[in-house]
Amino acid sequence: MDSSLAHWLQLREASDAQSRSTALTRDIAAVVAPFDTVNVLDLATGAGSNIRYLAERLQGRQRWLTVDRDADLLEALLERMHRWGHGRGYDVNVGPDTCTIRGPRLDCHIETLQLNLRVLHDRVLFAGRHLVTASALLDLVSESWLRDIAGHCRAENAAALFSLTYNGRSTSEPREPEDDLVLELFNRHQTTDKGLGGLAAGPDAAAVAEQCFTEAGFVVRRAASDWTISPAERDMQRLLIDGWAHAAREIAPRRSRTITAWHGRRIQHLDAGHSHVVVGHDDLAAWLPRST
Repeated sequence: MDSSLAHWLQLREASDAQSRSTALTRDIAAVVAPFDTVNVLDLATGAGSNIRYLAERLQGRQRWLTVDRDADLLEALLERMHRWGHGRGYDVNVGPDTCTIRGPRLDCHIETLQLNLRVLHDRVLFAGRHLVTASALLDLVSESWLRDIAGHCRAENAAALFSLTYNGRSTSEPREPEDDLVLELFNRHQTTDKGLGGLAAGPDAAAVAEQCFTEAGFVVRRAASDWTISPAERDMQRLLIDGWAHAAREIAPRRSRTITAWHGRRIQHLDAGHSHVVVGHDDLAAWLPRST
């Protein structure tokens, strides 16, 4: 497991939960409510933040298949779900690659699967699923990947909920002259190949996904889910600023000196307790119209 990735996922979970569209979550909960048991596929699940956000909001009997290429992150998922469940007073049982969490209004069984999601040719993953979910994933995948997932959801009559897709917009206060330059370079970096089907859709991902699901016959809803990060969230801001600078240098190595100077000033604002950051995201929900 990349320890820096695990740390980043832990840092961002609270901001993710605060930023997500509650309206779209309610829409999806209503769509899957008629099922006695909701079968969910969670893609690129990481350490399980999507389950921790959705499980109590979906309620009832749930069967989750959680997929990630990182076996250590999946192990961390089981550990974190164990702590999460006990902290809420649920009965929790963790076994090899599985976790079951039960209480008066929740019966949630989780199975983990290590798998590279570069391509989505395995129809078995989607078989019998009522809901397909992912968080902070779509901007990393290709347009063909998005078309494939829309097709799989259509074939299974599955709804979809994709949260926190980066949309290319961000602002930082206090402003610096190079902010727009670094943002433009970072957004270009987001469209490079991330190992998920080709060149990534990047900031256009939510719009591309909306088009793919609409063409497949789905009702599609989008909503803003922007991060608003305060000066108190110093560790998260620092990793963001570091990541922006690193990506910008990779795209424009000849501008490295300018980017390094920008990075230094942004960190100074952060250390002084003055730095405010907003990062734009979109949530997307999709479901097939009910037969009349």
